[in-house]
Amino acid sequence: MNLLLNIDVPDISAAEAFYTAAFGLNPGRRFGEGCVELLGATAAIYLLQKAEGSRGAAGSRRDYARHWTPLHCDVIVNDLDTALDKALAAGAVQEGDTREADWGRIVTLADPFGHGWCLLQFLGRGYDEIAT
Repeated sequence: MNLLLNIDVPDISAAEAFYTAAFGLNPGRRFGEGCVELLGATAAIYLLQKAEGSRGAAGSRRDYARHWTPLHCDVIVNDLDTALDKALAAGAVQEGDTREADWGRIVTLADPFGHGWCLLQFLGRGYDEIAT
């Protein structure tokens, strides 16, 4: 299976600026005015410009205020503190304290478009530290 991540955003230029600055991604191909491919992750990422209030899946209307969804993205980083500083400087909002676990460190963020993200720094054997 290959994974493709589509991220709806209201402003493609602002989103491209955020994701390249916050996560070190690079713009790739463009598909018209409303889609840009971002390179540098292990999954393909596409920013899709979708107007606020337009209809999304299941007929719901898009809202770019902070929202919760049971699906979110984790960004694995080598240095959590440096990655957090970079994301905050790009416009992310930190949503809690950095937490430590047996497998590593985590901090939650929101991007400027209301999407939730986690930065993870694995320590030791990562999730293998807690595997049963």
